[in-house]
Amino acid sequence: MSWIDALSALRKSGQSGVLITILGSAGSAPRKSGSKMLVTADQAFDTIGGGHLEFLLVQKAREMLIADDKEPVLDHFPLGPKLGQCCGGSVNVLLEPIAGSPLHIALFGAGHVGKAVVHVLSPLNCRITWIDNRAELFPESLPSNVTAVVCDEPELAVEQLPAGVYALVVTHNHQLDYGITEAVLKKNDSAWLGVIGSKTKARRFRQRLAHRDIFTEEQVQHMRSPVGLEQVGGRTPPEIAIAIAGEILAMVNGSRSQQVQKRQGIPWQELKSLLVEESA
Repeated sequence: MSWIDALSALRKSGQSGVLITILGSAGSAPRKSGSKMLVTADQAFDTIGGGHLEFLLVQKAREMLIADDKEPVLDHFPLGPKLGQCCGGSVNVLLEPIAGSPLHIALFGAGHVGKAVVHVLSPLNCRITWIDNRAELFPESLPSNVTAVVCDEPELAVEQLPAGVYALVVTHNHQLDYGITEAVLKKNDSAWLGVIGSKTKARRFRQRLAHRDIFTEEQVQHMRSPVGLEQVGGRTPPEIAIAIAGEILAMVNGSRSQQVQKRQGIPWQELKSLLVEESA
């Protein structure tokens, strides 16, 4: 698979990776400027020339993935005996972290509201696992970051969800909603749980959960219901979807606006240094 095809697949899967690019070279070098390869935690796609240089860069890329580095790294490599590559030239290399999807949404329900939620959220940098027991309700084509799961008992699909998922329950059946809600709370590793419904439905769900004597008060309160930003208002599926998306994004991005903006990217001094070294 070429690096560009691998990058497209990476976006769909939500994995992280590091894109390695040869920015420039001097003298004899294995590959020309612009050569790229993509490295993930367990795979590498394409090549920037092979040999010990590529081995070191793949190793460095995986160290960046483990450390969850967000900033690009620019490096200079003389292709001498220390690298086991006696080409006699040198290369400048850029390693760019490709962030995985920070937001994984498990959406239960493929009715009108579920479809509207997918329409609103799928353009974002997220993954959506869309679960329902009615295969005929899913559209023929889905966005690349949406995976449809047909499950006769949707509450059983909860066990397969990763920790940190944002679970959203908008099915057509109150009892099914309750079963999924209970399963999510039992698993006890979701980042957020939203359940559609009225205030009366939400109160009944909380009472039922509290009477089960297996959930703490904190777990019961983890359920957000009625889900969606109240100030958005509206009762149509698109309006409900916008209110739900607003609540999810407020959870994900809420503190970002309060953070002090720090300098990002590669300092110009480092770029200048490499350019001077390249022309020497």
